This record gives sequence, C-alpha cells and structure tokens, in this order.
Amino acid sequence: MTSGVNPFRHFLLAGMVMVVLMFVLKFLAASLIEGEQLKPVLDWFGHEHQQSAGIQSETQSIPGHTNPVTPRSSVRYQWQALPDRPPSPMHNPWNKARAEVGKRLFSDTNLSLDRSVSCASCHDNDTHAGADGRPTAVGVGGQAGPRNSPTVWNSAYQQWLFWDGRAASLEEQAIGPLLNPIEMAMPSAEALVARVREDRVYIELFEQAFGSADAIGINEIVAALAAYQRTLITPDSPYDRYVRGDTSALNPVQLRGMALFEELGCVNCHSGPNFSGAGILANNSPWRIFPALDTPFEQQYQLTEDLGMAPAGSTKGVWRIPSLRNVAQTAPYFHNGSVTELEEAVRIMASAQLGHQLAQTASESEFVWSDDGYLIPVQRRTVTEQEVQAIVAFLESLSGELSHY
Repeated sequence: MTSGVNPFRHFLLAGMVMVVLMFVLKFLAASLIEGEQLKPVLDWFGHEHQQSAGIQSETQSIPGHTNPVTPRSSVRYQWQALPDRPPSPMHNPWNKARAEVGKRLFSDTNLSLDRSVSCASCHDNDTHAGADGRPTAVGVGGQAGPRNSPTVWNSAYQQWLFWDGRAASLEEQAIGPLLNPIEMAMPSAEALVARVREDRVYIELFEQAFGSADAIGINEIVAALAAYQRTLITPDSPYDRYVRGDTSALNPVQLRGMALFEELGCVNCHSGPNFSGAGILANNSPWRIFPALDTPFEQQYQLTEDLGMAPAGSTKGVWRIPSLRNVAQTAPYFHNGSVTELEEAVRIMASAQLGHQLAQTASESEFVWSDDGYLIPVQRRTVTEQEVQAIVAFLESLSGELSHY
C-alpha cells in the first residue's frame, strides 16, 4: 500500500462535484430565464415586483373569513371565503326598504324606452345566475350590444363594474344601462324619473325607503337598485364551506383543481374572496391586458376586436378582472361571449394569458445547452386535458345559492 493519492477517489469526487454543479447551474439558469421571461410581461402590466407575502385584493378591507386551509402547503396564498354581507357606502346605507324598491325597479320594463326591457332581461336571477346566457346583451328593439352581460351576483364585492371597469360603484353602474341607447335607451335622467313616478306604488315605496313622498329622483333610483344588488350574493358555495373548515365539501378532483389553480398562476389575477382581485403583483390594479400572449385563440374567438380600456394604437385589450364566482353557470364566456364551454375558457386562459402549453401528457420544463453556451428551456409547463377538467371541477365548486338576506 502506498501513501499516494488514489486516482479513483479523485475521479469519484470530481464526478460528484460536477453533478452538484450541474444542478446548481440548472437551478440558477431556470431562475434567470424565468425572471427574464416574466419581466416584460410584468412591465407590460405596470408591475415590476412581486410581493413576498399573501394576496391583496380589492376586498381586503371587507371583514370576512380567512383560513389558511389549502390543498397543499403554501406561504404565498390564503384562500378566503366570501363575507356574509358586502359593504355599503356611507351615502347609501343598506336597509331592507331600499332593497325592496330596488327589486321592483330591477324587474320593471317601464324603465326602458319601449317598455320592453328591464334590468332582469339581461341579468336573470332565476335561470342564468345573474347573467342571460346570450353572447352579448340584447336591448330595446332587439338591438344587440357589443359585450356579454356579466353576472350581477356578488357584484357588490367588486370595486369596479362593467367589463372595462369604468364604474367605481354599484350606484354609478346602475345608471349606465338605463340611459344606454342600445340597452334601455331612456333619453335622460328626467325622463326616467317621470316613468317611475307614473306608477303610484313607487310613491309609497320610496317614502318608506327614503323618508319622503317626494324622494323619487335619479339619485334615489340608483341607490335603490344598488341596495337590491347588494342582496344578490352567494356566500355558501362548496368552496366557501371547505375554506371555513368543512373538509368534506370538496372532492379529490376539485382539490386537485384548487391546487392547480394556484400552481399554474390563476391566483395571480383571480384572487381574494370574490376571485376578482389583483393577485400577488405589487400594483393592485384591477385591469389586465387580455389576451396577453399571441395564440391561435385570439383570431378563433375574435378576442381583440374590442380592446376595452386599451389606449389608442394598442393591439391588445385591457379589461377588468372578472369574478369567477358562479362561473360554471354564466356561459358564454369573455367580454364578447364567444366561448360556450368552460373547459375551452380554461384552455384559453392557460395558453393565452399564462403562457402554458396544452397537451395530453404533463412535463415540467427541461433545459438544454444552446449553441452560444446558455441553458434554455425546451418547453413551458404543459397543461393536460385531465388538469383542465380538474380546474373546471374546482370552478364548479364556486357556485352557490342566493342568500336573500
């Protein structure tokens, strides 16, 4: 036996070092590539950093239920149940009398120019979960509007209303359809007030709700409509029961979909108790570019013919983040109502918004050496059809019955 160094031992140690080094390089390259790929998108949205703590949403100031119950360990996200009641502004405190007036107004076709259309015509609370089942809204004279009718259910938890988010409150939103030339087409607020005054039942109802027989004005009309809409909430879905502690409320497929909803990045936008928050990005803007990426879906479903709030010269639309509550009941989907199946909507979002691939088998990104000496990804995260179905199952768990409080 000699005192020299064993060459085999050297070779073994060198091999181990190389293996460790390759893993480190792969990790660093993946991190750098991911960061470089994400930065243009984040900058595009006006967000340059991500928060390291939990999700912030537009409903963060609303007292409600929070529970760290999750389908897998997570320090980034806390699932939240819907609060039992939405907030009301100081200038329009909720009371039952106002909501009752609003309920009558909501279904009153006399509030439209030809007395044929009511709010309920486009927001059916009996069969379409607060929407209407059509691609786009239909107004007076059978005119077709340019956009899909969003559900009014849980709209009280939204900070911004309409597809483009141009209204900052339910009160501001309520006047829009009444005076819109396609929807209800009343020529002015004065003409609308005169229509309401024609029905003497309203005189007594408004007196009870607002304390005066002369209280029928445009401000009172929209206040009553807003008060009624604040009763249209669904706080007891299977998802809510699960987050509140009922572990039997979701089945294994729904739990898998819940985990995928976070894993794939859906929570980056659809966060908070109403699944309409701004997500984990530092700037809590409720608007997003959609579709963010170029895919065949863009032309197939005419997703950029209407650009929403996008500035002049844009090629991509800018839209408010919609709630996903009761989404399984509110087809067709997107601002133009072009997608009839929830599964297809999930595929579109996974591909055109999150940049994932669609395939039958899942595979995490692998890395290879490029000709110029860099590690590059072979492919992005691939979403299988089975995973799409799991996400749909989870989204179905967000459906609940109206509370009628």
